[in-house]
Amino acid sequence: MGAGKTTIGKLIAKHLNKTFFDSDHEIEKRTGVNISLIFELEGEAGFRSREAAVIHELAEQQNIVLATGGGAVLNPQNRDNLHHNGTVIYLHAKVEDLWRRTRHDKNRPLLQTADPLAKLRELFAQRDPLYREIADIIVDSGEQSAHALVDQIEERLKHLCENNVKPN
Repeated sequence: MGAGKTTIGKLIAKHLNKTFFDSDHEIEKRTGVNISLIFELEGEAGFRSREAAVIHELAEQQNIVLATGGGAVLNPQNRDNLHHNGTVIYLHAKVEDLWRRTRHDKNRPLLQTADPLAKLRELFAQRDPLYREIADIIVDSGEQSAHALVDQIEERLKHLCENNVKPN
């Protein structure tokens, strides 16, 4: 949450001439409501169920870049779908950077607490090992510009392709 998945994903898709999808935006498009309302009406479990279905469908498509919501990695089925159907890039950021980027965003249901920084620390502790488990590429999204980050990712993708590590 706040690592730059959507921003970087769009840029990579453009540079590689691929179609970009954001699983959260896809859920909003299909339901006609925002993620916050889904959380309010169905709870996190209801949202995660919708998220898993969308990720399953999108992960099977070819020639795309998919940005998932930060918590998608909590579901083993999502991790399996992402790991086996594409190249997973983990945009790693320090908790303090994530907090700085998200602290004024009211559209992040999990951060609507008395202590959002503590919540981010908790989420990071849960999610970081799972991202590392499935990531083919890990990059620090901290202080770099979006374009510098995209250049670094493209170089790493090129290296993977040259070594036939993962084709897509």
